[in-house]
Amino acid sequence: MNFKLDENLGSRGKDFLIKAGHQVETVHDEGLNTASDVTIINTCKSEVLCLVTLDVDFANPLRFNPADYRGIAVLRLPAKFTFSDLMIAISTLAAAVETESIDGKLWIVERGRIRIYRPE
Repeated sequence: MNFKLDENLGSRGKDFLIKAGHQVETVHDEGLNTASDVTIINTCKSEVLCLVTLDVDFANPLRFNPADYRGIAVLRLPAKFTFSDLMIAISTLAAAVETESIDGKLWIVERGRIRIYRPE
């Protein structure tokens, strides 16, 4: 799977996904740290990459229709999350893309589970 990690995810998440066999680019590496949400999602679209983010704004399917993108994965963590919480969410995502396609979908990834937005 080809991912783009938003600026709010560290290098450890990138390293984990690479070790799991995925292609990973980051907003930080591309100098898009201060870019708008629209710029980031449009970059993902043009590069055919799934966005992985902690930014709940991307969980709004009325603003960012998942069908228009390679996939949007929003990691939902506790308000005071630990590094372990983050890594469990990333490993949950990595395991899920091995058995199910995220293409055109919005996944809300929580600790040990995924909620999939399916438009009617």
